[in-house]
Amino acid sequence: MTSRVALVTGASRGIGAATAMVLAERGFRVVVNYRSSASEADAVVASITAAGSEGVAVRADVTEADDVATMVSDIEERWGRIDVVVHNALIPFTVTSFNDVTWEQLGGKLEREMRAAFLITKAVVPGMFSRNYGRLVYLSTGLSRSPRTGMIALGTAKAALDQFVRYVALELAPHGITANLVAPATVDETKITEQLTADQVAHLGATNPMGRLVRPDEVANTVAFLASEESGFTTGHYLPVNGGLSMD
Repeated sequence: MTSRVALVTGASRGIGAATAMVLAERGFRVVVNYRSSASEADAVVASITAAGSEGVAVRADVTEADDVATMVSDIEERWGRIDVVVHNALIPFTVTSFNDVTWEQLGGKLEREMRAAFLITKAVVPGMFSRNYGRLVYLSTGLSRSPRTGMIALGTAKAALDQFVRYVALELAPHGITANLVAPATVDETKITEQLTADQVAHLGATNPMGRLVRPDEVANTVAFLASEESGFTTGHYLPVNGGLSMD
């Protein structure tokens, strides 16, 4: 069978780059989406090629409808299909308290977060419908369920994403398409940790049962299961990757 095609949004660094590499190592042809980090995206593609798989970097702002439509069309023209989407692109947000947050900061993050998820899902689902197969994986955060000071914009937007994905999962389940959320705790070596002080990062690691922050490759390995054929009866789930920080 022709190898599956995976589109990873925001794949030039961090979780996205790690996920692109893990999927490539598992035999996927991988589209490395980026918005502005062309050189970093090209480096990820070079690593994919060096590992013996196929990769291509595609620039698109996932909050822009024309960009998303062009990207999906170009991928389908190049490789004929998109079997997996890992929606990881980080929509910028402000770290601030409720007392100081403005509606532009909170509502803007919420609107852009949902628009990106909506646009990418709308664009790829018709092709998945036609093949009766698809894997949709969205990056969420533990902050959508467990609030932390300063993270109101991110946590609120991701909570909306969580529920959106459940509705998508419900409607697409009869068509062989799954939709799931991966919710890491604070991930080391990412743009989010760069917004925190060294003391904050150290505290977050020390308070985790495993004594450290989660690494991008550990999140990527979880995503890779949900992107696989073996995960076909797993849908509508919110899967924490947090070292036991929250236990049900």
